[in-house]
Amino acid sequence: MGLGVLDDKKLQHVPGTATLEDLDELNAGAPRHGNVKHSKDGTILVPQPSDDPRDPLNWPLWRRDLITCILCLLSVIASTLSPLLAANTLTLTLYFQVSFTDIALLTGYHLLGVGLAGFIFVASARVWGKRHLYILGTVIIIISSAWGGASGKGGQFAPPSQSKGLYRSLLAARFFQGVGLAPFEALVNASVGDLYFIHERGKRMALSNLSLFGGAFFTPVIVGKLTHTLGWQWSFYLLAIFSAAMLPLVILFVPETTYVRDDRLNTDIVTTSNAEHFKTGHELQASSGTSSRDDTVHPIEARGPAKLFSKENMMPFNGRHTNESFFKLLLRPFPLFFHPGILWACLIQGTLIGWTVLIGIVLAAIMLGPPLFFNEVETGYMYTGAFIGALLGFAIAGLTSDSSVKWMTRRNGGVYEPEFRMLLVIPQLVFGCAGLYGFGITANNTWRYGWFWPDFFFALEVMGMVLGAVASALYIVDAHRDIAVEGFTCLLVFKNIFSFGLTFSGYGWLVNAGIRPVFMAISSVQVVICCLTVLMYVFGKRNRSFFARHDILRMLNLR
Repeated sequence: MGLGVLDDKKLQHVPGTATLEDLDELNAGAPRHGNVKHSKDGTILVPQPSDDPRDPLNWPLWRRDLITCILCLLSVIASTLSPLLAANTLTLTLYFQVSFTDIALLTGYHLLGVGLAGFIFVASARVWGKRHLYILGTVIIIISSAWGGASGKGGQFAPPSQSKGLYRSLLAARFFQGVGLAPFEALVNASVGDLYFIHERGKRMALSNLSLFGGAFFTPVIVGKLTHTLGWQWSFYLLAIFSAAMLPLVILFVPETTYVRDDRLNTDIVTTSNAEHFKTGHELQASSGTSSRDDTVHPIEARGPAKLFSKENMMPFNGRHTNESFFKLLLRPFPLFFHPGILWACLIQGTLIGWTVLIGIVLAAIMLGPPLFFNEVETGYMYTGAFIGALLGFAIAGLTSDSSVKWMTRRNGGVYEPEFRMLLVIPQLVFGCAGLYGFGITANNTWRYGWFWPDFFFALEVMGMVLGAVASALYIVDAHRDIAVEGFTCLLVFKNIFSFGLTFSGYGWLVNAGIRPVFMAISSVQVVICCLTVLMYVFGKRNRSFFARHDILRMLNLR
């Protein structure tokens, strides 16, 4: 047993388990070998880089970080799409002369667009890579945002004869904004997995999740003031402008990060512990000439240097990365909902994100009435606490995700287990659940508690949400890197369909049952979900071994 993680007796090496420290007392995981590549501080590189300069792991760190920063900036812009209308509920209700539920559906159908597009994009990413989807997503965001702004005719109210048509136009624009957001939610974390070794991912994954989820909470603060001064249409127009400004950066500086590495170099996902897995690319080619052929191994030929502005890097596609059927790839995410590791990640990340939808309904609709009588500017300011909570969650995750793993790996004889990433669920349980309980109590009685305490507990809830998002993303990349794209698609679909359901029924639920009973119930549900992590931590390695031996995708002929 490694620090509470039960060992597996079926496989010599369980996918996800990796040797990071070259210790003399090493007694588990893959063996030491003279050809293993290390970092400057002696950490074993996992996965092992090839000798091909087109392998992203061979690129300079500054270039990899530049790619990550551009994707994170785009993710911040894209993530503002979901809460874009959070501070404008009353304004849009009056403008289009519709109900609160109709305005909530503008967000609901946006989330539905994200979820549905995710299935198509994951298959496309598997076949042709991720670069073309980042470009396509940015273009769709530009067009749909301009479309959304054009759905308003100016003034405080839409012309009565056109209000229904304008509302439907905005509804369609919101759906396609969701389609444009989908590549970033589904693929940015997977790209971080492409670009970095295990020991480098923690801080970068924290940054990408802050960009995807945390940055969105500053949007209502800006949009509320923007609506008050320029009109709600300009929140759409400015998004189109900023996205258009980012498009050249994506085209010029974000190359394809998908790379088909020799199977034996993927030391974190192989199922044997043969020293062959640790040979360099040239050694693999040499050994393949003297050994019997293995159809599952495809040595990579070293080619010319990967130039920053080469013709290959400028193309949206650089060929197929797999010969698998597009239709089969389209279906891959569905059975993974029955994979305990993927389902755990969906629950840990998706539920707290969904609960923020309920909090948004309380802020947008219920706090418009007595005793606070908030307008769109004051409603937007209520998200300041959430943004601060997201920053604090990012800070905790960034400071502890890698350092805690390195400490536990040393304690475990140099062997890393992906379950070590689950420690971030502890602060998620403390802050996230405390935030839900506290918000339910204080928001239910604003006569007594005012606006500060609901905002304070909202910050705690978002802090827990970011921590859970980082923990689940790191676990999927580290434990199941071979199906990481499909895994992130499952997360995307779960959280967006779940959030869509809450936007559809949340307002009526809160009005009929009351704020406090609803939040007491969902807080207790979240406590149970967080406690499921104990089972995943203890049995996670055996679960990885079981699904390596009983590949659900292979059983269904999906790979």
